[in-house]
Amino acid sequence: MEPVIPILQTAHVSLVPIKPADAPILHRIYQQDGVLKYFPGPGSVPLEKVERWVKLTTEHWEKYAYGNWGILPEGETEIAGWAGLQFLPELDQTEVGYLLSPAFWGRGYATEVALASLQFGFEHFPLERIIALVHEDNLASRRVIEKCKMQYVDTITLWGMQLLRSEVHRSEFLEK
Repeated sequence: MEPVIPILQTAHVSLVPIKPADAPILHRIYQQDGVLKYFPGPGSVPLEKVERWVKLTTEHWEKYAYGNWGILPEGETEIAGWAGLQFLPELDQTEVGYLLSPAFWGRGYATEVALASLQFGFEHFPLERIIALVHEDNLASRRVIEKCKMQYVDTITLWGMQLLRSEVHRSEFLEK
């Protein structure tokens, strides 16, 4: 049975369910310069791996009732990336994450979708905190998580990388 995935609307984008037909679009995005620079294994990603990720995204929604959405900018017909919440069993924590095509960088979309994801998580689930993991050299993502009221906690090694872990607590986020 397919999970019920809500569509969220922000000022400039819709967060929509990711479908198998989106795999080639995401594959194309992943091939663009700089997109995976700060991700584990930043090399080329085969289409089969992206198709598997799309399937796992649906399974994550089925298991946790939250997950990643496709980012559909206003006026566009194809998603421009993904964003949402992911439970990380390695840390027993929920992470907010996002990835955008370079054509949409610098427009505030990452902040918009991260805030919408956090809002969804805190309003619909008993999560006390949500984390963000970011490579220390990824200054753009560091600015996004600061705008989301997230505070640095520590530096951890995960997936073969050193990552800055930041978090926001439910009470701090919802007191806007």
